[in-house]
Formats: sequence, C-alpha cells, structure tokens
Amino acid sequence: MKQSVIAELSTKEVKERLEEETKQLLKMKMHHAVSPIENPNRIREYRKTVARLKTEIKARELAEIKSVK
Repeated sequence: MKQSVIAELSTKEVKERLEEETKQLLKMKMHHAVSPIENPNRIREYRKTVARLKTEIKARELAEIKSVK
C-alpha cells in the first residue's frame, strides 16, 4: 500500500486497516515459521505497510495536537 493511498483514507479507516494488516503479518510469520512460504518478501511488504500506517496515525495525532495549541 502506497503512502498516497494511505493519506487519502480517514483516520478511522487507517486504524482499521492497521489492525487488519497486523493480523495478516502475524499470520504470515506463523505460517513461515511452520513451513517456508512461497514468497517470504511478502512478510517485508506487510511489515512496511504496518509501519506506514503507524506513521500516518502518529502524524495525524501530532497535527491535531499542534492545531489545538
């Protein structure tokens, strides 16, 4: 998921998507631990997507705090 797509989502949608992606990442890691998955680079993609989502949430929180002051 690209950053431009994440920026277009509402805060609620970003949080929901973060939850889904985190669950998927954990599931992928578990499957990979039991038996090697076909494309282990997908784990990296999910990890990066989770990081992008967390970064967007944090940026929005900071922007909200800044606008209140």
